[in-house]
Parts: sequence; C-alpha cells; structure tokens
Amino acid sequence: MGAVDTRLALTPADSTLPGSVVTIGAFDGVHRGHRQVITEVCRIADERGLRSAVVTFDRHPASVIRPESAPLLLTDLDQKLELLSTTSVDTTVVVPFDEARALETAEDFVTEVLIGCLGVRAVVVGEDFHFGYQRLGNVALLRSMGAEHGFEVLGLGLVGLDGVPARDHQQVSSTFIRRALSRGDLRRANAMLGRPYEVRGEVDQGDGRGRELGFPTANVRVDGSILLPEDGVYAGWFERADGSVHATAISLGTRPHFYDDGDLLLEAHLLDFDGDLYGESVRVRFVELLRPQQVFDGLDGLVEQLQLDVATARSVLA
Repeated sequence: MGAVDTRLALTPADSTLPGSVVTIGAFDGVHRGHRQVITEVCRIADERGLRSAVVTFDRHPASVIRPESAPLLLTDLDQKLELLSTTSVDTTVVVPFDEARALETAEDFVTEVLIGCLGVRAVVVGEDFHFGYQRLGNVALLRSMGAEHGFEVLGLGLVGLDGVPARDHQQVSSTFIRRALSRGDLRRANAMLGRPYEVRGEVDQGDGRGRELGFPTANVRVDGSILLPEDGVYAGWFERADGSVHATAISLGTRPHFYDDGDLLLEAHLLDFDGDLYGESVRVRFVELLRPQQVFDGLDGLVEQLQLDVATARSVLA
C-alpha cells in the first residue's frame, strides 16, 4: 500500500535514501489510465532499486488558475489519497497549490520538488503533460532538464480501455469520465474508472415524502465541488459509516413531481433496510442508470414507477 506524505513545507531529499521514479498530476478520479502510469513508475523503480513516488496537489490546479471554469471533481483529496494508497507506489507527496504555486515556473518546480525534495532519477508522465506557470512546462522541457541534472524522462501515450495507446475519443481521461457521467453513461464512466463512481456526503433530515410513499430515503448532502451524474434514477450501492454495504435505488434530481425550485437532491432508498441514518457520513456508488427523472400525473403513477425502479435495481445488482 502506498504511503502518503503530506508536506506543507517541502523538505530537502534525504541523501541516505535511494533516488525516486516520479509521476506528477492532479490524478482526479485515479482512473485506469492513472493506474497504468503508476504501474510503470513502480516497475522502473523496482528494476533500478529506487523509490516510486506520486506527486499530486491538495486541490485541482484549475481551481486556483481559472476558478470560473474549473471542472467539478471526481474525487476529493481524501478519496484520491485512499485510492492512491491501493496502488504499489512507495509514497504520495501532496504539494499545496495556491496563488504563489500557480506563478511558479516549470523549471523552479522541477528544481524544488523533483530534484530538491525527491532526488528524482526518472520521470514518467503522459506525452501531453503540461505544468508550471502558463503550462509552459512539458515533456521536452523535462528531458532538457533531465539531461542537465541526470534524470530520465518517459512520456507515455494516453491509453484506451484495453490499456494500449488510443485515439482521442477512445482515451481514458478524467475529462472523458466527466462527460460520460454528465450524460448518465455509467457503464462507460465506470469502465474508465475501473470501479463504480462514488460520491460521499452526510445524511440530512429530509421532508419525509419518500417514507410517506412507502419508500424511505436517505438524503445525502454532497459537497458542491464534486461532480454528480446526470439527473435520473440509478441502481447502486450505499456504504454506511460502519462499513456495511446495501443495495440501493438512487434518485438524483430536483423531484419535479413535487417541486419546481430547482434544488438538486441525492436520495438513496436502501433495499431491505429501515433504520436511522441521519448524520452519518456515507458513500454512494452509481452502477447503472435506470431511467431519467420524470413528472407523473398523480401519486399512483409515481408509486407504481418507484416499485418498478426498486425491482429493476434489485435485478441489476443481484
């Protein structure tokens, strides 16, 4: 399991330790493409008797550089670090990203973080990797600095779901995962992630309408920085604070049958469960879109559809 080294003040590399094979990035989602790069980092490090390291940031750089157009996240920092810890990387270094870091040149970042703190011997990144002030750092610059400072640079092509280099529309990337989620294409998003898409939040007190209809729900408040899939009804899994996991029918949307205020709600109806979940920190995993949100002529039609949703979710998750 990978170790996490959260550095608020980056410290000089320990000269008594072997150098590092490093990869750098936001790693939002820690998807299959990220994992392939990390696997290559670990392979090279093992072959050469070096340490393997991931360098990432405490927030998405775009949230500082261009907050008005920064993407919603697939993972918050805690979840990202949990996922990175399931890889074989020796250490994950979290670099604070603020306004000062955004103005740092690519050359200074390499000198301070890669050379000064990690004793870099090799860097593994995607061929399209850019970093530093105005994204002027790239693979060519890394190779130039590597020739001067004694480290190698390996640029990898982006891969498809089969793990081999792919053309743009077939590549595994955080951007393409966001697009798939935004249109409710869970099968493609989850295939790129290598797992069901997961969001986390706390269960709030709701208005009780689900229970009145015979379908009690947990209303999960998710941080606004996290991407939610397209509005709809989904089959998925609900993990409680105690670690127990429950099959779930998930409604994500504005509940157009009852309200027109536009407030987005994530409501999870746990199959074969009736208990108090208020205040719990939970995890909701989306497996498959069952249908879009819709307005019904009356409560009878709504209840009939909810019964069908539960049966379909049970079948999908069986």
